[in-house]
Amino acid sequence: MQPMLANRRILLIIGGGIAAYKSLDLIRRLRERGAQVRCILTRAGHEFVTPLSVSALCGERVFTDLFDPHSEFDVGHIRMARDTDLVVVAPATADLMAKMSGGHADDLASIVLLATDKPVLLAPAMNPRMWDHHATQRNVAQLGADGIRMIGPNDGEMAESGERGVGRMAEPLEIVAAIEGLFAKPGAGKPLAGRRLLVTSGPTHEPIDPVRYLANRSSGKQGHAIAAAAALAGAEVTLVSGPVHLPDPAGAKTIRVTTARDMLAAVEKALPADAAIFAAAVADWGIAAPDQQKIKKNKGGLPSLPLVENPDILATVAHLKSNRPKLVIGFAAETEKVIEHAKAKLRSKGCDWIVANDVSPQGGVMGGDRNTVHLVTDNGVESWPPQTKAEVARALVARVAEALGGERP
Repeated sequence: MQPMLANRRILLIIGGGIAAYKSLDLIRRLRERGAQVRCILTRAGHEFVTPLSVSALCGERVFTDLFDPHSEFDVGHIRMARDTDLVVVAPATADLMAKMSGGHADDLASIVLLATDKPVLLAPAMNPRMWDHHATQRNVAQLGADGIRMIGPNDGEMAESGERGVGRMAEPLEIVAAIEGLFAKPGAGKPLAGRRLLVTSGPTHEPIDPVRYLANRSSGKQGHAIAAAAALAGAEVTLVSGPVHLPDPAGAKTIRVTTARDMLAAVEKALPADAAIFAAAVADWGIAAPDQQKIKKNKGGLPSLPLVENPDILATVAHLKSNRPKLVIGFAAETEKVIEHAKAKLRSKGCDWIVANDVSPQGGVMGGDRNTVHLVTDNGVESWPPQTKAEVARALVARVAEALGGERP
């Protein structure tokens, strides 16, 4: 079987940002899948990665200069703009996006982007304040209206010490998945076409008073990755998400909620579905009677915070008499006896599968980009190797498609 991107010609433009180092891995991932990668390295990009490292990975010379006599004797920049199947800009800096939005063309990258008649995919990367600036958002809107596709940016830590927010370039495998989606033929590689999937993600916040709440460290990365992978596989996806700092996955209908009770109501409203994947880390308890005013520190003692048990969303859906999805999948985040506890959860919740993982502090799973999971079913335990959360999502979606009667994507 040929790789999905076999013989696809991709022109990669590497902009000037610290995220340029990820583009080296992106080249490798694309070539692993059979793509032919040609690269343009901007003058600013040259400050972060070298032409030698880029050319070593793509297997041919790197283009940097608009007035290169070795490539411009036959108007090489126009040839590059047309002799490709897709133009990818990663990282796409605020400056490059502003040039594209305004139609400027004063270097090789911007001229190729103006001259191309092929699809263009941007992977933005910049400081969160630059991304949030009204000028950047105006450019984003204009580029979207012009038919330019985007992947990311993601939420997370910035290169600058102490900076965090939306602005991180999408991970290489996320960009690869977006590229594969652009090349996928209608119906091809869409094993979940015509299926409806429900996914939950993130934590829930249980109010104590108007400014405080009970929560957990779930980032929502795994649940959002599952929703994105399911949408890419052709499913009609409803994502019910607790409070997270992540962009809504492309192709999914996202419903944002806060508390466990909010999430249950949204889940029930989203049914029926062919499969439901409960990746959210729902708080087990809430405050019986949240205070309507901020609780003041009392030197005479601690406030009383009586707890009540929150509804069990996974068990509720798994035991439905009508509207029960054909496949109900829960997650078990454990800090010890991972598989033992997951097997017990499978029995007690009445679901079909449990995806178990170790979230003890040394594992780095909570908030991290990688995961090591065990798929627990009535047939036994299948332990998967350590991989990115995007890879876990694609593998799980493949298994769901198989269980629902479709082929593996």
